[in-house]
Amino acid sequence: MQKTVFAITPPFTQLNTPYPATAYIKGFLNTKNISCFHADLGIEVILALFSKRGLTDLFAFIEHKSTDLSENAQRIVALQDDYIHSIEAVILFLQGKNPTLSHVICQESFLPEASRFAQLEEDLDWAFGSMGMQDKAKHLATLYLEDLSDLIMECVDAHFGFSRYAERLGRSANSFDELYGALQQDFTYIDNLLMKILAEKMMLVQPKLFLISVPFPGNLYSAFRIGQWIKKHYPSVKVSMGGGFPNTELRSLSDARVFKFFDFITLDDGEAPIEELLKTIENQERALQLKRTFTLIDGTVKYINNSTTKDYKQSEVGTPDYSDLLLDKYISVIEIVNPMHRMWSDGRWNKLTMAHGCYWGKCTFCDISLDYIKIYEPVTAKLLCDRMEEMIAQTGENGFHFVDEAAPPALMRALALEIIRRKLSVTWWTNIRFEKSFTHDLCQLLKASGCIAVSGGLEVASDRLLDLIQKGVTVAQVAQVTRNFTEAGIMVHAYLMYGFPTQTAQETVDSLEMVRQMFELGILQSGFWHQFAMTAHSPVGMYPEEFSVKKDTDLIGTFANNDLVFTDPKGTNHETFSYGLKKSLLNYMHGIGFDSPLQDWFEFKIPRTKIPKNYIEIALSEDDDFMVKPSSKIVWLGKKPMVETTVSKKGELSLLTFHDKKETFSVKVNKIYGDWLVEILNLISPKNAKVYTFQEVKKHYETAGLDDFELFWYSKSVNTLRDYGLLVL
Repeated sequence: MQKTVFAITPPFTQLNTPYPATAYIKGFLNTKNISCFHADLGIEVILALFSKRGLTDLFAFIEHKSTDLSENAQRIVALQDDYIHSIEAVILFLQGKNPTLSHVICQESFLPEASRFAQLEEDLDWAFGSMGMQDKAKHLATLYLEDLSDLIMECVDAHFGFSRYAERLGRSANSFDELYGALQQDFTYIDNLLMKILAEKMMLVQPKLFLISVPFPGNLYSAFRIGQWIKKHYPSVKVSMGGGFPNTELRSLSDARVFKFFDFITLDDGEAPIEELLKTIENQERALQLKRTFTLIDGTVKYINNSTTKDYKQSEVGTPDYSDLLLDKYISVIEIVNPMHRMWSDGRWNKLTMAHGCYWGKCTFCDISLDYIKIYEPVTAKLLCDRMEEMIAQTGENGFHFVDEAAPPALMRALALEIIRRKLSVTWWTNIRFEKSFTHDLCQLLKASGCIAVSGGLEVASDRLLDLIQKGVTVAQVAQVTRNFTEAGIMVHAYLMYGFPTQTAQETVDSLEMVRQMFELGILQSGFWHQFAMTAHSPVGMYPEEFSVKKDTDLIGTFANNDLVFTDPKGTNHETFSYGLKKSLLNYMHGIGFDSPLQDWFEFKIPRTKIPKNYIEIALSEDDDFMVKPSSKIVWLGKKPMVETTVSKKGELSLLTFHDKKETFSVKVNKIYGDWLVEILNLISPKNAKVYTFQEVKKHYETAGLDDFELFWYSKSVNTLRDYGLLVL
């Protein structure tokens, strides 16, 4: 099975679905007829560890090596036979292959329980409901795995974690010294497990180029360990690192020791740089023709970007290829009871991108100076649907997570129409900006196409700070948009931020009150508070004086340079707000605590909110703009009506009867208008490639010899159709 390229994701990212980078690369290499094998070593290590053989070996290792165990570890070791006996049934259940196990798991007599279960809520009905046995069982099984994870961290490997590994060693490591020192130590228990799996694959694949995608700091240590092993055992194989971590953290890399583990480190979009690497491997004289690549020349780190090869357009990179990956082996867990986090960690999602970069590209906390944000390039809806159909055929999965920075509303509209036109049965979700383009009707269209959730940045719920962030939205506007999504049945998750430069304690409390009102009114279903971090490639990091803050130190490290320490003389100490913000949000997501004073969430004195109790309610009561633009798109999502003609004193009337999935409704109009409605509804159906504008619908009406289009458009009959699928987009 010899392949030219072997691409891997190192431990650990997600348990439920593969990180998409290697699938994107394999899809691109397919277009060049370059053979590639890829693997997610994270899930493979987890499956080897959490098996009957894996746990048997693990407990034997602990009993041999460890003497001073905590009370919790002693309990788990004492119950080792129960863990070994139950582990494979639990893994099969979390893989969706053993669903009936939920009954015995929920009886809470099957799984051994340690400290994680002590945190279990007495009553889980608020989280899973009376019909949520599968979900409750997944949550209990997740706690069971986390107990074992705690044992591993205490007795075997302090750096272990399901979705991160040795993360502290990679996060903001300006110096390579600590990580380099860890790499000089003997392999850990987890390292040895990883290398055994890697060795088996290398024997099969025998690549010329070994690619390691490092999306997060938590993948960094394993990536270096893998590079170290490859360099020792396969010195002729070239090893390259790419991915999200080097793209943001390693742009000023100068430590030569890094290249004891890697031959190359590439930045930004990987397609063209990888193509140049392959050419260089074939012809060493081309070394200076590399593209966006660090390498070691004469003992010095050099950044080479001399290639004349242009980057590939998104239409040219091919369809992500998930073959080779163990798609039926991923496990769905429910770590915390948060609706959006549940989606991230539960179920298999095909990953796709609607548009490269961000169409907004202005948020001052974001790395908008980097190409992955700065260069905006959308894909056509037709090509996206082609790729979706290819991936459904390959993976057997019809769920899609579009991993955009912010999906563009116009492209979402076009994609939804194309999905409906092709009659694809899909489920999808993505990240957005809460902008006014997301009208009531657009949200209804997105729902009809299979959209089930969106996440977006409310950030600091303060108009002053949203303006400083250059978010391009107001709190009232966000409320209206989240209402539109909620009314369409689409779940809304909000990214929330605290600690932005110059943010005061008053603004933090007022922001929390805004969030409280939005959850109380039911227009937000999920959220998460993040503390602001200043990064080197954001406007705040590059021009801190414009935001009234001061960088404590300039970037002088030789390794990872991204997160910056700063002083905010005008703001407040937001570390103290962290616990109260998160505790209050947890309660709001569960539909409780709305009547509690904000002060109750904090153990220190906070200012009284200045936000009126009905601020969001008033924002939602503002009248919509009923004026329709001539360029607005008009779409009918309903079925073709049954028509019955009757005669009355007013002349011939048409009774148009419509059947949708839930109910039947009718409209009665004069026959001349009924005939026109039947014709125009057929024309503006998504089954047709042409999408009519409001101006074209009006012209069609007038060409039919009918008078006073505006009067008819705002009539009771058309308003009824507006309630059942006649959309203005």
